[in-house]
Amino acid sequence: MPHILITGCAGFIGSHLTEKLLAEGHQVTGLDNFDPFYAREHKEANLQHAKQNPAFAFVEGDIADQKTWDSLSVKPDAVIHLAAKAGVLPSLKDPSGYLRTNVSGTQLLLEWMRKADCDRLVFGSSSSVYGNTSETPFHEKMDVSRPISNYAFTKVACETLIRTYHELYGLNAVNLRFFTVIGERQRPDLAVNKFVRMIRNGEAVTMYGDGTTARDYTYVGDIVSGIGKALSWILDQDKAFETVNLGNHSPVNLLEMIHTVYRVLGQEPNIEQLPMQKGDVQITYANVEKAGRLFGYEPTTSFEQGVRKFVDWKDQQAKS
Repeated sequence: MPHILITGCAGFIGSHLTEKLLAEGHQVTGLDNFDPFYAREHKEANLQHAKQNPAFAFVEGDIADQKTWDSLSVKPDAVIHLAAKAGVLPSLKDPSGYLRTNVSGTQLLLEWMRKADCDRLVFGSSSSVYGNTSETPFHEKMDVSRPISNYAFTKVACETLIRTYHELYGLNAVNLRFFTVIGERQRPDLAVNKFVRMIRNGEAVTMYGDGTTARDYTYVGDIVSGIGKALSWILDQDKAFETVNLGNHSPVNLLEMIHTVYRVLGQEPNIEQLPMQKGDVQITYANVEKAGRLFGYEPTTSFEQGVRKFVDWKDQQAKS
């Protein structure tokens, strides 16, 4: 089985993907710097299962530090690049930090791959690249030259940089645009996790805007399945470059989302309405036909099912 390097292996998506590839028999090297965006202990816990597998090797390092790449001696068959500073609002407060990690870090990775003669890459991009377009559902041929957050800009920049390495050096690559991911291990700052925590603490849920903004919430198991299929596809390609949506093709508006979380928890809604936040888009809505056509991607988990899986996991964590 191929040897895969996963950057951001300790994160929400990365840890699930690491476990999936190990279960399939891959050798996996994981790289993560335990960025303090949220507590290190959460990411350490994410890796507990993977670290019990002898086919997994962990490297702690910063992708934006040349020393990390100078000291990395592995020779993977492919790289899945998920490491990044995440979040729209935090990127407005720290644009230079996001440029350093997301763009400069990706450039250092690409140079390392070129020198290591590794020419297969799966990159974790974001639906945020589509900006505030009114055309739905979002398809991969749409103009993404008008991002409305620093985070979105970095993802557009990385996609373009990867395209440049494809043109210059023959890198086989697929950019995967993830749509709002939910499920077990979700980051503490993301809506479902935050709302569950607030409700159980007896706090009112904060709703930014009038509740009509909508997101194409996608269960992490479907995302990880899509990444795995994209990896298998790119390993079989020659001179390939594609950009592909991974979403659920089923947007849920904010008010409905909040009511669903309350319903799953068996509680009556208590909502505090606040003004819209800068950088927020009105809707995300994935056209996933290309992913289905290229490598058989087909999401199967509804938003409510994903919320229930998250709550069950949260309850299990509280007991252990």
